[in-house]
Amino acid sequence: QVQLVESGGGLVQAGGSLRLSCAAAGHTFSRYAMGWFRQAPGKEREFVAAISWNNSTYYADSVKGRFTISRDNAKNTVYLQMSSLKPEDTAVYYCAVRLRSAVTPNLNEYDYWGQGTQVTVSS
Repeated sequence: QVQLVESGGGLVQAGGSLRLSCAAAGHTFSRYAMGWFRQAPGKEREFVAAISWNNSTYYADSVKGRFTISRDNAKNTVYLQMSSLKPEDTAVYYCAVRLRSAVTPNLNEYDYWGQGTQVTVSS
């Protein structure tokens, strides 16, 4: 069974940094795109960042310049390095796998999802 295991969430002050990790198990995702999404209470899930199999990246305007997505195919893991965090970044963050090689911000095109990890940014 495919599993995406997320870690690294927590509480951080505004302006601080946090690194999220997502390890995939049950399949090898080295040839597929991976992405990060987030969802705040009462709001729809939104795109954050995505990375292709050959490290092409795409970011939402709200996080561009502050967040960096990367992957380690040998470890079947994707990372999200977050810096200059703002209270509005507070959300549950989800990693996802798209069974294609190219990136897309459309959450409907992703096939597998993690359970999410909470990120809370205090003011």
